[in-house]
Amino acid sequence: MTTQKIVTPSAESLATSARAVQKGGLPPVHLWNPPHCGHIDMRIARDGTWFYMGTPIGRPELVRLFSTILRKDGDEYVLVTPVERVGITVDDAPFVAVDFNQRDGALEFETNLGDRMIAGPDHPIRVERDAETGEPSPYVLVRAKLEALIDRKSFYRLVEIGEEDTHDGAPWFGVRSQGVFFPIIPAAELG
Repeated sequence: MTTQKIVTPSAESLATSARAVQKGGLPPVHLWNPPHCGHIDMRIARDGTWFYMGTPIGRPELVRLFSTILRKDGDEYVLVTPVERVGITVDDAPFVAVDFNQRDGALEFETNLGDRMIAGPDHPIRVERDAETGEPSPYVLVRAKLEALIDRKSFYRLVEIGEEDTHDGAPWFGVRSQGVFFPIIPAAELG
């Protein structure tokens, strides 16, 4: 009887597989259903820094490559290629929105890895508040269940252009993009 050895993927093997499927756009990770091969010691910190085996990944092109094969399956973040799927740790959100521009009634965000999206029905903004401190954590959807934490300076700029409107029958303060109102805080809490 022969036994098949299970090989634990490494960052190098994932990068090789990811390069093989790059064809000028994002790979169709949503179509791939390879076997789950466990977890790899890779982590994305809250500030957007990617770590491998406890060390920051210093090559931006490699981080960008890994980001293109990132997917969220339920509550788990995974790197997916046609032949393997491995879990990674994400401290908060896998991306950080580091800037935005206002253009023709829309807010166009840019992430730390160069992704761009226009907030609206396909890329909603949401704000969670810490139950103890009330501190807001704002997010914008980048793609397919993957969000970007909006950095502090960009959030302050959003607040500067905010407006009051009605949300769920109550007055809220928020921002508008592509005709959609995104609530930030109940107007009654503005003081």
